[in-house]
Amino acid sequence: MNSLFSPITLRELEISNRVWLAPMCQYQANGQDGIPRDWHFVHYGSRAVGGFGLIIAESTGVSPEGRISPNCTGLWNADQLAAWKRITDFVHAQGVKMGVQLNHAGRKSSTYPALQKYPHGTQPVDEGGWEPLAPSAVAGPGLATPTELDADGIKKVIKDFADSAMRAVDAGFDVIEIHGAHGYLIHQFLTPLANKRTDEYGGSFENRTRLFREIVVAIREVIPEGMPLIARISATDWVDDEPSWDDDQTVQLVKDLSELGVDAVDISTGGAVSARIPIGPSYQVQFARRVKQEVGIPTSAVGLITDPVQAQAHLNNGDADVITIGRQALREPSWPLKAAHELGLSTEEIPYPESYWRGVW
Repeated sequence: MNSLFSPITLRELEISNRVWLAPMCQYQANGQDGIPRDWHFVHYGSRAVGGFGLIIAESTGVSPEGRISPNCTGLWNADQLAAWKRITDFVHAQGVKMGVQLNHAGRKSSTYPALQKYPHGTQPVDEGGWEPLAPSAVAGPGLATPTELDADGIKKVIKDFADSAMRAVDAGFDVIEIHGAHGYLIHQFLTPLANKRTDEYGGSFENRTRLFREIVVAIREVIPEGMPLIARISATDWVDDEPSWDDDQTVQLVKDLSELGVDAVDISTGGAVSARIPIGPSYQVQFARRVKQEVGIPTSAVGLITDPVQAQAHLNNGDADVITIGRQALREPSWPLKAAHELGLSTEEIPYPESYWRGVW
């Protein structure tokens, strides 16, 4: 079976295969204005030419203060929208769909770009940074203590997500992914490790998941009915000795989000605090499998999936419906084309770009 290269439909969108590009920060919005540059055009264009069925653009700030770093992309103004439209137009010309991951980084915002030439930690205001916001005034590992969001601040976050979603539609994106993973703002509200609130956004499971649910509702109200909405979730904090976020809560959250209009989930793990994570090939797939089997929603697996046979086996075993490729795609922009060849598809079945036919496997 080569289901890795069979189409999948979410709402009214058909995606040509089940190999998706994971959103990976590039830190190349060098004007510090959130505008994607030529780097992004080449980066995403190369993976579109390389055969990915869906490309999900990197963590994109819904507001200036929502960016992970000053060098991260945004979708809070018209100039950013226009720059993204140039990229989505090219991706579509290759027969590929494109999504964008909308994010607010919370206490992990205003950090130095994760590039070798920069130090680690929170970037001070006098160096181009800003004051991070979070559910509680609890610092992340190695980061500055954030300011706790008040009620008006939470309302602004929800509105920023909805406004950015509307711009994403105008920019030509086919899919919107809400980043609720990896220790960023939504995940900070989910986990008791970062959320110490005593109001309606803290304490109980219902309260800690409230922001996520309200963002989903706000986005669903402003995007076309046929446009898919994906949620990325860290299934566990990998912390057992104190109250934290775990896969039991993840299953219930996904059930709730699916009822509100989320069409698929991308299951990752970790990121809220430093933890001992048993990293290895397919180490996160177990969590995707549980969500898929217990909720029944289209589910993507990610996490050191690097080999085509490995990827196909997860689909054959019912672990996931989609395989999202991250770091391997940085090494091999045409990984899907190579994978299709190695899994036995004929040359005619593989979507090689015309200009690359002399280089087929």
